[in-house]
Amino acid sequence: MLNELLKRPVIPVIVIEDANDAVPLAEALLAGGMDVIEVTCRTAAAPQALANIKKAFPEMLLGAGTVVTPDQAKMCIDTGVSFGLAPGLNPDTVEFFQENGTLFIPGIMTPSEIEAGLAMGCKLLKFFPAGAAGGVNMLKNLGAPYGPLGVRFCPTGGLSLDNMNDYLSLPIVSAIGGSWLATKQQIADKQWDVITAQVKDALAKASEA
Repeated sequence: MLNELLKRPVIPVIVIEDANDAVPLAEALLAGGMDVIEVTCRTAAAPQALANIKKAFPEMLLGAGTVVTPDQAKMCIDTGVSFGLAPGLNPDTVEFFQENGTLFIPGIMTPSEIEAGLAMGCKLLKFFPAGAAGGVNMLKNLGAPYGPLGVRFCPTGGLSLDNMNDYLSLPIVSAIGGSWLATKQQIADKQWDVITAQVKDALAKASEA
């Protein structure tokens, strides 16, 4: 799964308030050429939304984001997600996913957190909140000591179509996470064509990096 995920330069970070929107949203992403999704566990609808996408599109790389509690972690495994992500690094959550054979990408913001992740075998790390934590300059500095060890980052938070390639141009960045690809309002308004167009724009932009 790690090798497959590394082939996807852009991961849409999605907040779903109504589980009935999950399948048409996934269809909109696929229509734009994007077969990966991160559904955050921030809403009550998230578990059913994940299950709906898993059933309708088993070929999709289905990620669960904001996994911060044991119950959320168990739900992810029971649903059969392809990978999980978190804003922080909780050793218990990392170990739980590892024991269940599922890729997990913990969040980091400091060198000490990176080294804690490395000690647990995590070389793909979420850099969050990217914009507030120093952005591209911070990642450049982190890449000097940790890039040679094979560490790669997925920055999320504060990214947009305008700055995404500033991140993707860095060798230590494997992918970027973007919430602008399908906003809560766009999903609520069922603007599927708009979302498809945004996905196409992001993938075209990523191809330039």
